[in-house]
Amino acid sequence: MSSGDRSGAVDVKTYEVRTYGCQMNVHDSERLSGLLEGAGYVRAPEGSDGDADVVVFNTCAVRENADNRLYGNLGRLAPMKTKRPGMQIAVGGCLAQKDRDTIVKKAPWVDVVFGTHNIGKLPVLLERARVQEEAQVEIAESLEAFPSTLPTRRESAYAAWVSISVGCNNTCTFCIVPALRGKEKDRRTGDILAEIEALVGEGVSEITLLGQNVNAYGSDIGDREAFSKLLRACGTIDGLERVRFTSPHPRDFTDDVIAAMAETPNVMPQLHMPMQSGSDPILKAMRRSYRQERYLGIIEKVRAAIPHAAITTDIIVGFPGETEEDFEQTMHAVREARFAQAFTFQYSKRPGTPAATMENQIPKEVVQERYMRLVALQEEISWDENKKQVGRTLELMVAEGEGRKDGATHRLSGRAPDNRLVHFTKPDQEVRPGDVVTVEITYAAPHHLLAEGPTLNVRPTRAGDAWEKRNAAEAAKPAGVMLGLPKIGAPAPLPLATGSGCGCD
Repeated sequence: MSSGDRSGAVDVKTYEVRTYGCQMNVHDSERLSGLLEGAGYVRAPEGSDGDADVVVFNTCAVRENADNRLYGNLGRLAPMKTKRPGMQIAVGGCLAQKDRDTIVKKAPWVDVVFGTHNIGKLPVLLERARVQEEAQVEIAESLEAFPSTLPTRRESAYAAWVSISVGCNNTCTFCIVPALRGKEKDRRTGDILAEIEALVGEGVSEITLLGQNVNAYGSDIGDREAFSKLLRACGTIDGLERVRFTSPHPRDFTDDVIAAMAETPNVMPQLHMPMQSGSDPILKAMRRSYRQERYLGIIEKVRAAIPHAAITTDIIVGFPGETEEDFEQTMHAVREARFAQAFTFQYSKRPGTPAATMENQIPKEVVQERYMRLVALQEEISWDENKKQVGRTLELMVAEGEGRKDGATHRLSGRAPDNRLVHFTKPDQEVRPGDVVTVEITYAAPHHLLAEGPTLNVRPTRAGDAWEKRNAAEAAKPAGVMLGLPKIGAPAPLPLATGSGCGCD
């Protein structure tokens, strides 16, 4: 809601960013928010639902119905825009990069369309659209500036994404990301470490290294061990307590990375590594460069080096040509791997990908039946693996907004080093997001753990101080609108089979 000049107040324009898709989009939306705030906008109050001066859609193109979802949302805003002179709507992200020529034709009330390579142009394009009174469509074909050079409004005071590369060199047949985000481009290691050190200086104690194929880092500069060197360098940064990364590709998961994980104390015992299928013929059809034996071999090495590591994955069910035998190979791989969690996707055609036109598309009812069997198996394994945590004493980083029932149960929530979600009894002393508590696990459910006894220790941190300082500052501003996707910091394991990522790593 714009303040206008009611009571003589200075006109303050508000914005809302709606984000769909993967962690890359979540991080891009932080940058879009930073750009808009740098241009003088403030966040619309939470729950404004389009009642803002600027509404930005940061889109995803990897689902079959992504465009229907976008145009449905744009349609709901059309009457609001009619009633509200000066309101602007912008569409960016992967779908904008893909459908640049059709968005304004289908939704002529959109003011700005921009792509994945030129998000830094948003404020300029909004102003140009306002002055010229016509839609501005600007799609760059290649990266204009590395996104991390742009201003960022981070969603967390204590944990942050740090992008180390953009784009992808793989050619998976189910994935359109390389066509929309381009070939992999790596940041300079010095720039990455400088950003991390600056974040730690601001109070951040946990970072997640982010890349479309994060462990391929170095291919752009010709150093196959660049990623393991980066992990080790993170271990030398004083005050950085937790380091995570997402998402690695099995092809590039080399022994030096495993050694760096095991030997660098602040690199957490957690690995999210997409498997996609356990069938060798399907992996070949997907154009994945590994087979079941190679994938399970990596897991075996990780567990030998890091016994308490929690391993999670992505799996696609019902890829074109998948037979019952192929599916049984996936079930076998899941039994062997014993994932802590699996984000399970029913295959859907992704326009513009080779798989969308393949023969032998699997009937939806067959895909659904296989999907339910896989979910049931993984649910059983997740619960069994969580039961092994009962009796362990763990250090948790207190999280914000991760326990929906915390208020009613008088609990708080936090993340264990392996990223498992733990709900714990609220201690008598003050505990802030970013602080660290020590608890004993007393109960396990398939998707979370409980620590029902007294908190064994509370360690106030600089991250907690940063959260408190930021919270006090935010209280004096209009309430923020959360992005509606995974919290910043370690990507939270979503409930089984409802993951919102693109599943394309």
